[in-house]
Amino acid sequence: MLQTGRTPLTIALAALLALATLGQGAMPARAVSGLAAGGTTIYLPLVRGTPPVVPGLPIDPFATRSGQATYYDADGGGNCSFDPSPSDLMVGAMNQTDYYNSLTCGAYVQVNGPKGAVVIRIVDRCPECPVGNIDLSREAFAKIADLVQGRVPITWKIISPALSGPIVYRFKDGSSKWWLAVQIRNHRNPIWQVEFRDTDGLFKALERQEYNYFVEPSSHSGPVPESLTLRVTDIYGHVLTDSGIPLVAETSTAGHAQFPPMP
Repeated sequence: MLQTGRTPLTIALAALLALATLGQGAMPARAVSGLAAGGTTIYLPLVRGTPPVVPGLPIDPFATRSGQATYYDADGGGNCSFDPSPSDLMVGAMNQTDYYNSLTCGAYVQVNGPKGAVVIRIVDRCPECPVGNIDLSREAFAKIADLVQGRVPITWKIISPALSGPIVYRFKDGSSKWWLAVQIRNHRNPIWQVEFRDTDGLFKALERQEYNYFVEPSSHSGPVPESLTLRVTDIYGHVLTDSGIPLVAETSTAGHAQFPPMP
């Protein structure tokens, strides 16, 4: 039986009010289907009107920064502990402040200079560079300025580029069930946290190192599983979980998914 006073207009207003109230809370989580067995992808709920970043993030990943660019003889390796990449030298070394204890390792950055723009991947740190500065490879510097200039003003920002394939887990030499050190490679977005599931079924956060590995915490005692479940969170709060990752030193194992692109 219809109630009196509930005209179409009031019904519409009530619906709008309900939507507005929902918009102030968490949005429904999104998920990717079709993943291979052993992996799950979770995109954490986002709050409308709030930039989607993890709590406590020390940088604004949406900001455009300014500084200066220089160049060096880069090979793709460096303090981030990535392998040399002679076929891809669009790389650079981040100043010590914006390096944030390897937080920006592997980040893709668009650099704008006097002659144009270039997208680079951060593979190293520049301890002597002032905040805002990036030391580019010769090849990348030549995209934005003439090499003879040596030092030029730039603006830059972190981007979320097109990237093929899933994230990759790389285990450091010396890794075993008694000492775990893992690095994330081929990631679209900067990495915030890496966790492993211990023998009790609990996730424990690994400790980030300046050389861009995540290491078993000193507070953890006992062996870690030799078939690992790892949970990786990017700086925007997206979470990837992979199970059945073999713990073998100096090897790389692909996960099952990639982080989604950010606008």
